[in-house]
Amino acid sequence: MKSAPYPEYAPVLIAAKHLGRPVKWCDERSDSFLSDQHGRDGWAEVALAFGDDAKLRGASITSHGNAGAYFSAVGPHMYTNNVRRNFPGVYRLPFLHARSFAVFTNTNPIGAFRGAGRPESIYYFERAIDTAAREMGIDRVELRRLNLLRPDEIPYIAAGGMEYDSGDFPAVMEDALKAADWDGFEGRREVSATKGMLRGLGIATYLEATGAPAREMGRIRFEDDGAVTMVTGSLDYGQGHAVSFAQVVGSKLGIPLDRFRLIQGDSDELIAGQGSGGSKTMISGGTIMLHTAEKVIENGRKIASHVLEAAEVDIEFDAGQFIVAGTDRSVSLFELVERSRSGLPDGVPPSMDAEITEDPPPSAFPNGCHIAEVEIEPETGVVQIDRYTIVDDFGTLINPMLVEGQVHGGIAQGIGQALMEDIRYDDDGQLISGSFMDYAMPRADNMPNFQFGSHPVPATTNPLGAKGCGEAGCSGSLPAVMNAIVDVLVCETGATHIDMPATPEQVWRALQRKGV
Repeated sequence: MKSAPYPEYAPVLIAAKHLGRPVKWCDERSDSFLSDQHGRDGWAEVALAFGDDAKLRGASITSHGNAGAYFSAVGPHMYTNNVRRNFPGVYRLPFLHARSFAVFTNTNPIGAFRGAGRPESIYYFERAIDTAAREMGIDRVELRRLNLLRPDEIPYIAAGGMEYDSGDFPAVMEDALKAADWDGFEGRREVSATKGMLRGLGIATYLEATGAPAREMGRIRFEDDGAVTMVTGSLDYGQGHAVSFAQVVGSKLGIPLDRFRLIQGDSDELIAGQGSGGSKTMISGGTIMLHTAEKVIENGRKIASHVLEAAEVDIEFDAGQFIVAGTDRSVSLFELVERSRSGLPDGVPPSMDAEITEDPPPSAFPNGCHIAEVEIEPETGVVQIDRYTIVDDFGTLINPMLVEGQVHGGIAQGIGQALMEDIRYDDDGQLISGSFMDYAMPRADNMPNFQFGSHPVPATTNPLGAKGCGEAGCSGSLPAVMNAIVDVLVCETGATHIDMPATPEQVWRALQRKGV
């Protein structure tokens, strides 16, 4: 788990200082299972109130989170504030009564696992609205249609306290229904039945608040070898920040992507930043990099005014060139970089380099719709996800390929939680899932092919229009997969609930209760 320090950090630093040499902490997997923070352990009681017109009148949620033996740095926020903020989702919910309890136990503390309260709250609502549709005898899609916020209602202050700035939630869901061939499901169910398989269909819509508040920095430095160094307080451990930031800065300054390099996590360079978390990197880090690039242009106008002997107000910038308006006189950005190395007079910036620190922009609200189809082997309870469709609104997509990869990874983690991952203790509090011999992890053959679509509505809360995407896959996948499994149970046994993880044994037992 990230976003919080572990005790081992301090002795490693002290030992390195004492010995005058690098010191590395090495941990065995079995040690990690015992000492590292765990994730998700929460449950809730939810009630939804509807009028005679099947429109939501209010909701109540009482959520409980296993705090473990002591609080982690982020744990209390996840199952209290984050559940409340994200619970209303994409729906027109006039009133919300929310209570949260942190329960201390003698298990490991709970930390920030992808989504950190967002997937839990969305799971609670989406399971509940499916249940409500069955109890009221209304089609589950139609019930959602009746209660989705419309674009003309936005900006909208949700019952959880957040102000939604943008989105077209009905269009996103309709795009997903079409892409998934929702109306053709019954035909596919009949085909599965001829093979002795049980097929279920699940849907989930989601909205989450992203952009955790943390002061951020940006620095752009022009090196002697022609490289352009970007310094950020965010951390890239696979998300592709180096490429994304280069695209933001490169498009603003007219610099080829192959000239950029990224420095991160270097305490000699950093003056602000809180790493990566809350799907905030492009919202905050990307915005800061854009503003830093604008500071480079501001410096360039002043230097170009001196070099070209023209008024600063007459200097225009376009595609890497500073131009005197109405003339053919110009100088390139990199020519000014070289010119500044030989010295500039007082009153002119000493270089083209730029650095700023800023508070982050307000939250953004990625949203989407996930549709899962599962096949269940009734003799074994094995669940196979056969089809999976996603349509997301992440606002402006800086790099669509990286975004799709983030979604795939989030869904994979969600599928793991829904179908197999489970930390287990015995009655004496001893961990019995302390290695990958006993803890099930999803593999490639557990994953379906993903059909990914985008319906971007740019955010208005930051100049990039970005909304964040890192945690969205988890948020939509948990209820979509579980609703698909429940769809099978309802048809075959009348049962309306099963808890995660829906392991083969759990599913088999649920099917046997009515003799299926």
